[in-house]
Amino acid sequence: MEQSIHKKYIKVNADFTVEGNVIPCSVEDDEGNVFEIQKIIDIRRAACLRAGGMGLRFTCIVDGYEKKIYYEDSKDSNKWFVEV
Repeated sequence: MEQSIHKKYIKVNADFTVEGNVIPCSVEDDEGNVFEIQKIIDIRRAACLRAGGMGLRFTCIVDGYEKKIYYEDSKDSNKWFVEV
């Protein structure tokens, strides 16, 4: 049975610069474990083609692994998500 890829909304601790840019600092899993974002490799506005949605895509190093997190910044919501 094939599983579909979908959005999973996550908790993110982020800073906002004086210019209004958002910078994620850490992510929290369902058990409450917090993982520091060690490095941000890339930031760009992009569609999440496999799970749907649009926003800022941050390619980050989290716990030694490359991960992509998305910031959905629309008039209806401002949420963080990953593809699962």
